[in-house]
Amino acid sequence: MTDQAHIEGWGRIPGPGVERFGENLDRLSEQPTLFRGLGRSYGDSSLPAASKPDVVNTTLADRVLAWDADTGVLRAEAGLSLYTMNRVFLPQGWFTPVSPGTQFVTLGGMVASDVHGKNHHVAGCFGQHVRALRMRVADGRVLEVTPTQHEDLFWATVGGMGWTGAILEVEVQLRAVSSPWIHQTTERVDNLADLVARLKEVSREWPMTMSWIDCLKRGKHMGRGIVYYGDWAKAEDAPAKFPPWSREITMPIDAPSWALNPLSMGLFNFGVYNSHVPKTKSGLVSPETFYYPLDMVRRWNRAYGLAGFTQYQCVIPDTAGIAAVVRFMEALTATGAASFLCVMKDCGPQGQGLLSFPMPGTSIAVDIPVKKDTAAIVAKLNALVIGVGGRIYLTKDRFTTPADFRAMEPRLDAFLEVRHRWDPERRFRSAQSVRMLGDPDLPGAA
Repeated sequence: MTDQAHIEGWGRIPGPGVERFGENLDRLSEQPTLFRGLGRSYGDSSLPAASKPDVVNTTLADRVLAWDADTGVLRAEAGLSLYTMNRVFLPQGWFTPVSPGTQFVTLGGMVASDVHGKNHHVAGCFGQHVRALRMRVADGRVLEVTPTQHEDLFWATVGGMGWTGAILEVEVQLRAVSSPWIHQTTERVDNLADLVARLKEVSREWPMTMSWIDCLKRGKHMGRGIVYYGDWAKAEDAPAKFPPWSREITMPIDAPSWALNPLSMGLFNFGVYNSHVPKTKSGLVSPETFYYPLDMVRRWNRAYGLAGFTQYQCVIPDTAGIAAVVRFMEALTATGAASFLCVMKDCGPQGQGLLSFPMPGTSIAVDIPVKKDTAAIVAKLNALVIGVGGRIYLTKDRFTTPADFRAMEPRLDAFLEVRHRWDPERRFRSAQSVRMLGDPDLPGAA
C-alpha cells in the first residue's frame, strides 16, 4: 500500500490529507473510509472531510472476477476502469450499457454517480443495469446488495455519492453491439430554440444524441450549435477492421490565467461552428470519437489554470417547456462566465436511485472558470433551476448551498432516512456531504 499526499477534484479543487492505494479493498475498508476512483468528479464529492483526511483509491483493485461471454454479465472489483473495459470487451462485441463523457472512470464511481450518457432517453442511468453490489457498510459487515436484497440500500447507493458505504464489487449487464463502429450524423443549427427542438426530434428516432452549444453567442443566434446523433453500425455496414484507439497527448502545463478570456473562447467557438461544413455530415466514427473526444487530451483540465473550474450541470424538466431552456441560456450568456464547453442532452424517465440526477427534460452542462463571483453565478442559475422544478448533478457540483440543494431535491428526506438506517453516525462522509448535508466535520468525529 502506498500513500499520495496531494489530491484534488477534476476542477482543481484541492483536498486535505492523503490518498491510500492498495489492491485489497476488503482490508482497506475495515474502517469506514471514503472511496475514490480516477478522480473525475469535478468538485468535492471524492475529497475527504477535514475530520477524516484520508481516502482510499480503488484503481489498483481492478480485477475481472467473472465474465460470461454469452450473456455479457460482468463482475469486477470496483476499481476497474471503463477505459480498460472498452479495450477488453468491445473487441468481443460488448459495451457498457451507459457511458459518461469520459472513459477515465471506475465501476464504483459509475455506480456512486449513477452516470448517464447520450442514450439516457432510451437506456436510463447506469444503475438500471447493475445486478448486484458487494459493499462494506458502516457496522463493518460485507453484504451482497441487489435490487431485491437490501433494496433500500441498493437504490440509495446508486447515485448516493459514496455516502452509504464502500462499494467493493459491481456486477453489471453489458450491452451487445453489432460492430465496434458508430454511424454518426451531425447538423449545424443556428439558434437555441431550433437546436432544442431538433435535439428532441432526433431523440425520438436515434438512441444516442447530444449537442454542443456556443454559449457565448448572444442575440438572435444565441445557443447556435451542432446536434450529434447516431447508433451502432450494423456489421454489414461497417469495416471489418477494428477502429484504431486514439493517440493521446498530454497537456504539459497549467495554462496562464489570461489564456481563457472572452476573445479567445469566442474565437474558438466561432471556429468550431463555422468549420462544420456542409451543414449536415454523416459517417462512421470510432466509439472514442463519438463518446470521449476530450479524453484524447490527458490532463485537459490544465487549460483552466491553477484556479480551476466548475462544471454547472442541471436538468430543465420537459414540463417547463423550451421557453425555460431559453431563459436559462439567456441568464447564462448574460453572466459572461461560460467557456467553450457547453453540452446539451435529452433526458428520459427518472431512475430509481434516490439521488440520481436525470429526469425527463433537457440537461445542460457548462464549464465555468473559477473566479471571485463564481459562487454568486451558481446561486443565480440555481434559482432559475429551482423555479422550474429542475435539479443539479452532484458529481459536477462545487458551489451549491444546502438550502438550494434541498429546494431542488424532494427525494432528499427519503435518502437521508435510508442513510440514517445504515449509517446513523455518518461514518461514510466526504467534503461534499459536509457541505451539502451538514455531516460532522470536527476533529475526533466518528
